[in-house]
Amino acid sequence: MHLFVDNLTNIDFSYLDHQRGLVGETWLANAALDGALDSQGMVCDFGVVKKTLRHWLDDQLDHRLLVPTRSPHLELKQEDGQIALTWHLADGERINLSGPDQAFALVKVESIDAESVAAWSVRQLTSAFPTSVERLRLDFTCEEIPDSYYHYSHGLKKHGGNCQRIAHGHRSRIQVFLDGKRSSEWERKWAERWRDIYLGTSEDLLAQTERTLQFAYWARQGHFALGIPAARCELVDCDTTVEQLAQYIADTIAAEQPGKEVRVRAYEGLGKGAIASAKA
Repeated sequence: MHLFVDNLTNIDFSYLDHQRGLVGETWLANAALDGALDSQGMVCDFGVVKKTLRHWLDDQLDHRLLVPTRSPHLELKQEDGQIALTWHLADGERINLSGPDQAFALVKVESIDAESVAAWSVRQLTSAFPTSVERLRLDFTCEEIPDSYYHYSHGLKKHGGNCQRIAHGHRSRIQVFLDGKRSSEWERKWAERWRDIYLGTSEDLLAQTERTLQFAYWARQGHFALGIPAARCELVDCDTTVEQLAQYIADTIAAEQPGKEVRVRAYEGLGKGAIASAKA
């Protein structure tokens, strides 16, 4: 028999890619289980499936940085509950990251993609289900977005939960309206501007050169630090909550479109976000 659970949960995270750098992503998780029927006439109770899988995905992947530990582009040190790493990029630049180990998912693969992470996750979950379950399958998919979207990573040091981690992210759509009319042109501009971007708060900027930005802060979970090429980062004078990012976008567009009423719907991952308006 085959049991399936579609749209089980979605995870927001970032990962390291040799070409793209630090990539914010959002995946939707679907699951399937194969096995014999138990004494209840079930392969596995849906409640057990949902609770077990959703808890593991939320705890082990969501709001973490996924690190491919078998990649030749990685240097990693793990000591006393802390992780420090250097990621070598295809253009010769580097990304340096450090923080508590709970902010990272060390995935034993050469590169991060939906298939490799799903296979790794299944291996971690092998013993989590009743013996009636013979095989678990996970499938990660992206939201179908017919319009413009961007991938961004960030950290929110004031957040009481896992958003405080300095390198987690989202794949997000954006909608822009000028005087009530949708502007695909401005949506495309922001999608290009924030393609695989790190959004850094100026308050967290520790040092800056022409080529590199260094961020660091203390949060409830510990100390976090990030060094990233300047070309892969946008520095903003606000916290990078979706509410303030929506206002930042609206204000920036309004400054270039005087007299126009600007309204922005900025998403944070799947099905949530903020609306902001501005007029210069």
